[in-house]
Amino acid sequence: RPGLECVELDGKTWGVPISVGNHLMLLYNKNLIKTAPKNTDEMIKIGKELTRDLDKDGIPDQYGLVYNLNEPFFFAPWLGGFGGWPLDGTKPTLNTPAMVNALQFVQDLKFVHKIVPVECDYDAADALFKEGKAAMLINGDWALTGYQTPEVKKNVDLGVARIPLVSQTGLWPAPMTSGIYFMIPDYLTGEKLQIAKEYVEFISSDKVQLRFLEKHMRLPATATALKSPMIASDPILKGSADQMVVGKPMPTVAEMRAAWDAIRPNQEAVMAGKMTPKNAAKAMQDACEKLIREMMK
Repeated sequence: RPGLECVELDGKTWGVPISVGNHLMLLYNKNLIKTAPKNTDEMIKIGKELTRDLDKDGIPDQYGLVYNLNEPFFFAPWLGGFGGWPLDGTKPTLNTPAMVNALQFVQDLKFVHKIVPVECDYDAADALFKEGKAAMLINGDWALTGYQTPEVKKNVDLGVARIPLVSQTGLWPAPMTSGIYFMIPDYLTGEKLQIAKEYVEFISSDKVQLRFLEKHMRLPATATALKSPMIASDPILKGSADQMVVGKPMPTVAEMRAAWDAIRPNQEAVMAGKMTPKNAAKAMQDACEKLIREMMK
């Protein structure tokens, strides 16, 4: 289902998935933390223990958790874990208690618990983890092979798990999922249509799906391939698959573009300590509704 929902519209399925995922998950360095935290209370506790100023210059040299703090895509799992989502169909649902609580949570990670860097974008988080200077990282399945090179393995013994259960709600964070799809133009007929059909069937066969899995570490689209021993016996692939099943498909409607654009500046303001979560949630909703109205003109 996660692979199909992204190409479903008006009760019809418009594409054939080649791979599914593109989802965020918790990566952890087993040199620093032996097992992944099961919930956010445990994550914060471990994060505090492992955020360390080793040279006593007032700036941490090692962090408990790193991720792209100001990117809405990386915030979305926390929103899901607090029971929210950016859209209900095409209607923005940003000014909600779930949004306020999720924003408060990520703001507290920085200003109260202090387990994340003061500033941290994608490249900074990636570098800190690869250098062995972060115990936990939130990143996507596209990055897995980069943490298993001989050079990185000198610093990182990679583990993969779900982003920890939100202790306040008992819900799993819900990273957005998507995939890669074949879509065949409706003007194809006859022999060309038959060739296209046979090619899609070949690429989506279990045999080829498992070859993609082995080479690229991207989860297959077929249910049979997802149950392969290749996944069950590989802790990294199993961790990725376990995370994907609690993800939610990224909305494919045009209104999602408006939601991203409305969330970003207000999320940045919250993470800079310049706006309260409550005010940010209202500003997000107002901005998104305005952007949608402009889109519809």
